[in-house]
Amino acid sequence: MNNFNFHVPTSILFGEGQISHLPEALQTYGQNVLLVYGGGSIKKNGIYQKVMELLGTDFTVTELAGVEPNPRLETVIKGAELCRQENIGVILAVGGGSTIDCAKAIAAARYYDGNPWDFTQNRGLVGEAIPLVTILTMSATGSEMNGGAVITNLATNEKLGMGGQSLLPKVSILDPTYTYSVPAVQTAAGSADIFSHLIENYFSRNTSASVQDRIAEGIMKTVVNYTPIALATPTDYEARANLMWSSSLALNGLTGKGKEGTWSCHAIEHELSAFYDITHGIGLAIVTPRWMTHVLNEQTVGQFVEFAVNVFGISREGESFDIARQGIKALYDTFTSWGIPMTLPEVGIDDSKLRLMAEKAVEHSTIADAAFVPLSVDDVEAILKASF
Repeated sequence: MNNFNFHVPTSILFGEGQISHLPEALQTYGQNVLLVYGGGSIKKNGIYQKVMELLGTDFTVTELAGVEPNPRLETVIKGAELCRQENIGVILAVGGGSTIDCAKAIAAARYYDGNPWDFTQNRGLVGEAIPLVTILTMSATGSEMNGGAVITNLATNEKLGMGGQSLLPKVSILDPTYTYSVPAVQTAAGSADIFSHLIENYFSRNTSASVQDRIAEGIMKTVVNYTPIALATPTDYEARANLMWSSSLALNGLTGKGKEGTWSCHAIEHELSAFYDITHGIGLAIVTPRWMTHVLNEQTVGQFVEFAVNVFGISREGESFDIARQGIKALYDTFTSWGIPMTLPEVGIDDSKLRLMAEKAVEHSTIADAAFVPLSVDDVEAILKASF
C-alpha cells in the first residue's frame, strides 16, 4: 500500500429532516448566499421553497439557476461574476453532481483573475475559494464529499476535471427522501456512476491495498442490491439511503487512497459527453464492460476473478478466464436490468468521431502510461467500436 494523506473534513448531516440545520451551517460563513441549482426540479419537489423558508430574512440570497447536466464554462464565469458583484460569502449548491461541480468551479473562480478553464490545465491554480455548502438531490458523483469537479467547454468540445482541497464542501446535507422524485433513468445512471467510481479505484496496479478493495466490494454489492429496489419502489427509504451513502463513500478517497494509476473509463466517457452531451453515468455503463473485456489478460485475470467472486458471487471453481468473463457479463447484465441503454447508437452516437474521441481521451489523460492497463489511441478506438 502506498503512502497517502486522507483528510476529508466535510461535515455530513445525513437523514430525513436534516435540512433544518441549514441556517446554522451557512451562518458560520456569512449572510450573503449564492444559491446554485439546475433545471428547476427543486421547485417542483418543494426543496427550493423549504430552503427559502429556512433562510428567511436572515440571509440575502442571489440565485444562479439553470446549471447544465454537464456544467458549462460560461455558467461558471457567470456565477463567479455574481459572487464578486454581490459580495457572496458562501455558496449553497442544491442538486446533484453537476450542480455541485459547477459551484466548486465558481467558488475557485471568484478569486482567480484568469479564465476558470485554466483550472483544468493546472490544478495548482486553484487556491482560495468561497466556502461551499451542499444539499444533495441525486446519488451519483460523490461530489458532496470530495474536492473534485468536472466542467465542459463547448467551444473546444472538452470536458475536463479540476479540483483542490479548498473545494471540499464544508457541510453536506444528505436527505434520502430528496431522491424519491429522481426519474428511473437518472437513478440507474447515478448507480452506474457510483459503480464506475469504485471500479476505477478497484482495478489498480497496486494489488496490496486489501482494506480498500474489501470496502469497495462491499459498496458495489450494496449498489447491486439496492438499485433494483429503488427503481421498483422510488420511495423506499432504506434503498435510497444506502445508495446515497454509497455515492459519498465511493469517491471521498476511502477506496482510492494508497493505490496508484489513472482512471481509464472516465477518460474515455468524458469525450463522449464532450462531443455528444450524453448522461455521464449512461456513458460509463456502456464503456466499462467493454473496457474490462479489452484489458483482460494473463496479468489482470486474477483481479477480475476476485471481482467476479466477491461482488457477484460467482463460483471460484473453474478456469480463471471463464470466471473473469462471467463477472464482466454479470456487470453488463446488471446494467441492462436497470434499463440502461448499452450501445452507443442507442444514445445517439455514430462512428464518425470515434478516432477523434480516442485521440482526445489519450491527449487529455495519462491512460497511455499510468492506467491499470495502458491504452493507446488504437486501444480506445477498439473499446468504442466494441460499444456498438
